[in-house]
Amino acid sequence: MSDFEPFYDVSRSYEDNYEQGPFGAFAEALKDGNGADAAGTTSEGALATFLGQPVNLPFGIPAGPLLNSRFTTAAFRMGFDLATYKTVRSRAWGCNPFPNVLAVHPKSADGSLTPGSAELDEGVLADTNYETPISISNSFGVPSQSPDAWQPDMRAAIEAAGPGQVLVPSFQGSRVEGMSEEEYIADHATTARLVKETGAKLMVMNTSCPNEGHNRLLCHNPLLVGRITEAVKQEIGDIPLMVKLAYIPSDDALELMVRSTVGHGTVQGFSTINTISAKLVDANGNQALPGAGRDRSGVCGNAIRGAGLDVVARLAAIREKLGLDFKINGVGGVVSPADYQAYRNAGADSVMSATGAMWDAELAHQIKASR
Repeated sequence: MSDFEPFYDVSRSYEDNYEQGPFGAFAEALKDGNGADAAGTTSEGALATFLGQPVNLPFGIPAGPLLNSRFTTAAFRMGFDLATYKTVRSRAWGCNPFPNVLAVHPKSADGSLTPGSAELDEGVLADTNYETPISISNSFGVPSQSPDAWQPDMRAAIEAAGPGQVLVPSFQGSRVEGMSEEEYIADHATTARLVKETGAKLMVMNTSCPNEGHNRLLCHNPLLVGRITEAVKQEIGDIPLMVKLAYIPSDDALELMVRSTVGHGTVQGFSTINTISAKLVDANGNQALPGAGRDRSGVCGNAIRGAGLDVVARLAAIREKLGLDFKINGVGGVVSPADYQAYRNAGADSVMSATGAMWDAELAHQIKASR
């Protein structure tokens, strides 16, 4: 795969990607004038909606690889009608040291990882041998520019959307040492207000990265997520709010998440899943990513498709059981048009691809051509 250039260059640091990216076909798309890609529009008008906003096709790129307005604008021009602006915070936040991305090679014949399996704790091989279908590490630590930098850039990103396209801002709260739970909740609300000030038509709140401490996820505490979303809604009013979830193995916990949020009228949808945490090792069994606290990393791409489909189907069943109205955005391992359709069949109202889109800039065009 040495002749292919992902739009996020994994051989460069996060900072270099932010300043110099995107690369490959996305870079070329930015040179092609100011309009959205023709494949992103249809003569029939919008065919679907995403949290109330009209979209040509409910397919795009989730939080992660679209670092700023250059990346999101290029995504629109490549036919991705939903472009998620990488998760922002109320303050500047540094990135984990380079490297952040390695190729991940599960032992299973189909390259999948099973949540709760022994392999996740024993070690999964990670190296620089990138092969398709692609799975990679995601070890960034949710970096963010300061609001002074990301707010004007997010405004530009919103304005660059073409007809039937929507910029999806992602945000999260930041827990710092000595912060009380009330202050942590307030930080989410503050960040949501900062996003609202950009003119955002909707937003997604990330609860699925280790922002509660090492390997601890906010989404594993549904009652706290419920309290946070109530505070956020007080700031953003009628703007639709989606919550990003990691893999949640328990049906009871997943239902409690729905009841604590949608059931209180604070959340209009869920985006799932984020990554699956695994211990990553090199060919000699040593820690693959350098530095303290980086023995484990989130894994995304082909390896997590089965887990993503599982949570989407279970959420759809809970939606029917409770008779509640909320949207489901399916994420995880979408590398082909068939994967997009599988998520729709499982109950997803919309679908997004991060790793698959990074390695195949034509993925949106392919899905549109296959319909």
